[in-house]
Amino acid sequence: MSKRAAGGFTLIELLIVVAIIGIIAAIAIPSLLRARIAANESAAIGDIRAVISSEHAYAAANGMAFGTPPCLGNPPTCGFSAVTGPFIDSQLASMLPKSGYARGFVPSSAAGGGTNDPGLSGFAYTAIPVKVGQTGTRGFAGDDSGLICADQTGAVPPLIGARLDAPCQPIK
Repeated sequence: MSKRAAGGFTLIELLIVVAIIGIIAAIAIPSLLRARIAANESAAIGDIRAVISSEHAYAAANGMAFGTPPCLGNPPTCGFSAVTGPFIDSQLASMLPKSGYARGFVPSSAAGGGTNDPGLSGFAYTAIPVKVGQTGTRGFAGDDSGLICADQTGAVPPLIGARLDAPCQPIK
């Protein structure tokens, strides 16, 4: 008869447990990556919607002229009263990468002639993955019309100046 130490595990038992943990990890990690990518993409779309809404609120207070992200984040620097609060949070106004997406702002070339800030007649706000396939798979953009489009390659959807091109793939 073999003698076995009480309460100990054999090498085979430990290897089986390690193998099972490895199999579970191999199944779970791709799912977690897909979930993180989906969350990053949803955050980027939500941020684009927030920028479009804040731009329209800014334009309503500025003679229908849109503003740049710094003006949305700190309106007094663009001619508004010192008590005017921000139209958008400082993180979006800073244009720094957020949730795995790099942000961009494309202003129109024509000034809108606003009451506080000469402003813009249009804009496009873009979000592309910092690392395609790791932080996101699609690129997004929204313009002053409220349209939001996606590009399946992770690039900025087609723009004509500061407007989305008509054949873009709209987000519903």
